[in-house]
Amino acid sequence: MSFKIGFASESYNKNAAETIRREPQRTIAPRKSLVQVYFPDRNTTLTYFNDRFDLYCGDLVYVDGKLTGLIGRITDVNYNFKIKISDYKRVIALVDTTVHGQFFMAGSHFVTFDRNALPSNKIITWFKSPEAEEEFVSGNDDTSFRLDDLSGMNISKSIAERGHKYYMENKVRYISVDNGKGYAIVEGNDCYEIEFRYHNGEISQLVCSCFCSYSCKHEFASMLQLRETLEIIGKNYADEYEHSGYFAAVNKGTLFAFAIDGKDNASFTL
Repeated sequence: MSFKIGFASESYNKNAAETIRREPQRTIAPRKSLVQVYFPDRNTTLTYFNDRFDLYCGDLVYVDGKLTGLIGRITDVNYNFKIKISDYKRVIALVDTTVHGQFFMAGSHFVTFDRNALPSNKIITWFKSPEAEEEFVSGNDDTSFRLDDLSGMNISKSIAERGHKYYMENKVRYISVDNGKGYAIVEGNDCYEIEFRYHNGEISQLVCSCFCSYSCKHEFASMLQLRETLEIIGKNYADEYEHSGYFAAVNKGTLFAFAIDGKDNASFTL
């Protein structure tokens, strides 16, 4: 497997661009194994039974049992075993960390204008187990506010300060706009998903999965990140955004932590 990050600004004659490529994803065929999984949030390693995936060291997974919802990294795989099934919890999800496409510098984030490079339904599994998803219902009114005047959100000073802190600490891990439909992931005490509509500088239908009945710090942080990202796009990549009607921005540390870290046989070039 090869993993390359190449800076190539010649083709666009703009800021340095990052090209991120991996070989096509391997076939995920079930192969029974006992695997050791390290959970960084708990600084602990436990053994799990796997009969749903073909797993390798470095893979990121979710499990059932007491650590449900926590992401773990495979540190050892054993194919020779005989166990009592009731003694072991299982691996329930394999995280897809393959990344394809071209990414450009955008402050604390990388930005892409390719819908297939890093879609929201893939990156959310980097933060939340797909098997833990629940059904949600939301409602919206007709209120809106200007992105260049966030006072229209009508939030308290304390919430604005906390949201600004989240923004400054790069808690907005991912944000995208696809033909006016916006989505963001903010990592705080939990992983929160933000949805909104964006059109001609106007924000509407802004909601957050933290279930506050008022505008929250996660929404405010997302709007600050959206404003910054759009300013950078307007200055450096306006043609690409106009052509695609889409952008996705991912925090630099997040991309490297998931797409590169832990891959013992990967490489990258600058």
